[in-house]
This record gives sequence, structure tokens and C-alpha cells, in this order.
Amino acid sequence: MADEDPNAKRWVQVWKQAGQSLEEIDRQRLRNLRYEDHVAEIDELLELAFRFAKPRPTSGLVEQQRLFAKLRKQETR
Repeated sequence: MADEDPNAKRWVQVWKQAGQSLEEIDRQRLRNLRYEDHVAEIDELLELAFRFAKPRPTSGLVEQQRLFAKLRKQETR
């Protein structure tokens, strides 16, 4: 690592900080989002989800019950 770019560590640190700031900006935008202002976009996204959704063969309840039974067995040991 002797030939490592001396600016690489600084660049990585700057982008880590920038990433944190950008995530906070995104969270703030979502918190301030008003549904009424974006009804059309939200409807389009939901339409896409419905168009490409694949039906599930089960509701998942059987799998959930299997996992609960497995946890119960582990707790009683």
C-alpha cells in the first residue's frame, strides 16, 4: 500500500460525510412530502408495482407458523 494515492483516504472520508448529509436531505424531503402534491406520481408507482407483481403461492402464514414452532422448541431446551 506504499503507492496508495495520498488523497484517496481524504476522498473516501469526504464522500462518507457527503453520503450522510444526502441521506438526511432525503429523509427530510420524505418527512415533508405532502401526498396531495404528488398523487399522480404515487399512482404511477403503484401501477408499476401492480403491473410487475408476481402472485405469491401462499400468504406466508404456514412459513410463519413453522418458524414460531422452531423458536418454541429452541426456547424449551
